[in-house]
Amino acid sequence: MVTGIFIAVGVIFLGRLFQLQVLDPTYKEYATNNVLRKVVQYPARGLVYDRNGELLVYNQAAYDLLVTPREVVRFDTLTLCSLVDITIEEFRQKFQEARAYSSYKPSVIVKQISPEKYAVLQEHLYKLKGFYIQPRTLRQYPKPLAAHVLGYVGEVTRDITANDPYYQSGDYIGISGIEKTYEKELRGKKGVKYFLVDVHNRMQGSYLDGRADSAAQIGKNLVLTIDARLQEYAEQLMKNKKGSIVAIDPATGEVLAMVSTPNYDPNLLVGRQRGNNYAALAADSLKPLFNRSLMAQYPPGSTFKMANALVALQEGVITPYTEYYCAHGYHVGNFTVGCHHEQSFRVENSISQSCNAYYCYIFRAILENPKYGGVKQGYEAWREYMLRLGFGRVLNTDFANELKGLIPSSDYYQKYVYRNARWRALPIISLSIGQGEIGITPLQMANHTALIANRGYYYIPHVVKEIEGQPIDVRFKTPVSSGIDSSWFRPVINGMEKVMQPGGTGAMSWVPGISVCGKTGTAQNPHGSDHSVFMAFAPKDNPRIALSVYVENGIWGSTYAAPIASLVIEKYLNDTISASRQWLEKSMMQANLLNPIQILRRGEEE
Repeated sequence: MVTGIFIAVGVIFLGRLFQLQVLDPTYKEYATNNVLRKVVQYPARGLVYDRNGELLVYNQAAYDLLVTPREVVRFDTLTLCSLVDITIEEFRQKFQEARAYSSYKPSVIVKQISPEKYAVLQEHLYKLKGFYIQPRTLRQYPKPLAAHVLGYVGEVTRDITANDPYYQSGDYIGISGIEKTYEKELRGKKGVKYFLVDVHNRMQGSYLDGRADSAAQIGKNLVLTIDARLQEYAEQLMKNKKGSIVAIDPATGEVLAMVSTPNYDPNLLVGRQRGNNYAALAADSLKPLFNRSLMAQYPPGSTFKMANALVALQEGVITPYTEYYCAHGYHVGNFTVGCHHEQSFRVENSISQSCNAYYCYIFRAILENPKYGGVKQGYEAWREYMLRLGFGRVLNTDFANELKGLIPSSDYYQKYVYRNARWRALPIISLSIGQGEIGITPLQMANHTALIANRGYYYIPHVVKEIEGQPIDVRFKTPVSSGIDSSWFRPVINGMEKVMQPGGTGAMSWVPGISVCGKTGTAQNPHGSDHSVFMAFAPKDNPRIALSVYVENGIWGSTYAAPIASLVIEKYLNDTISASRQWLEKSMMQANLLNPIQILRRGEEE
């Protein structure tokens, strides 16, 4: 019996040993972890090119120093700190953070070591048990262009790692621009390599001849719709100014240039000084990180008049030949919307001469259209047209952080304007000339210009032309209708053409040899000088470029926005500026409106 007990105990022990050593891999993993190092292979992010093949973003090698606290033995702290350019205090803080995170898992303790520093550090690694290197790549920019379009990359937050298992602490992700929108395409796929290490923490070779490894997959390259030469030129014109330029190819919806100024050099948000540089940019009173093209919501001023003309024509409350008389403005009792004419206007010359009174009359006619049964219902119908024209909503582009602007709902006006009063047109008549509560982004205005150029439809604006190995989203190839008949665009476009001819409000920005259709505007600014606004497309037939220009504190549309737009158009279509207009180019490039000494003026509305 005793023998049987010993045999039974022996069988139990043998069974347990078999389970631990053969069936249960835990102890094997513990043993293996003592001689293996798992090194994540970070793929290079995809390259970014402009529409003509010019390289805009590439990668440069960098290295992170990682530490596994439980493996660390005594070492020369001073030497290590001098090798990686950090202070002893910084090192101790980082080491404590790594230990608090996990003594068993590796943590990044020094980020983005340059290849030159890494070459020296590598010679000392055998003395630094518990420390090892992980290769990475950093974004680099050959030219300081299109920072807001390209965006930047930053370290993941805890929220990201908690919600997306792909990312681990210390990983990088696109934070803004195309880096954010096309993160999955650009990032590629991480791989893993396993290495054998000796007691001195030195790699002895790959584990299992690499059979356990997985290769990193490089991110996909992107070709943008941006024309780098046009982008650079537009940024030069906007130097020392606050504002935006957005240029679109009406035939495709491809964004040719997108400028928001003041801007910044994208190389500032790369490398060891990224944090300090970001803090300085964020604290800058000029807000260089703010993308005015997508996020600034300006009153459109007189550039909004074409939208109201189109709705009035479509609704049948006017014809191209309907006339209204301007007696230096629109007058109802003691209420006046000022203007600077004493004559009658039809659609075409109301645009070329920018008559405020004309648009007050037609806006009132839209709202009081008998078929709606009341001004409130008329306003709701008008607002629906504005949404279809691309205002007051996001356009579903591939830009990160696109805002929708503002076309207020009838509920808003019911609450804040009419309350218990009867709806009438007069309290909101300023909407007729693009003032009041309206907020339009430069992107929306450029898209609206493209819609007019196309006589009633647009393609959703987008900034990526090609994704390596896959097509762009089908929504960018599908035309979006405005619901306005193409026949009504003829008088509007003719009026825009006359804007640029003698007697028109934009005549000083006439471009020799190019039929430009444009519209000047002044966006009222309660905090200083008014903003200069301009929208245009060219050529009139078979248009190739449509754009909007906003220059803050530029006073009138004809002062800065129109000349700048005309120069962008000429540069894109002719690839040069004619000798007769080089004085204008020089004047715009030298103009400094960041600290303007200007008399605040509330002059005649354009």
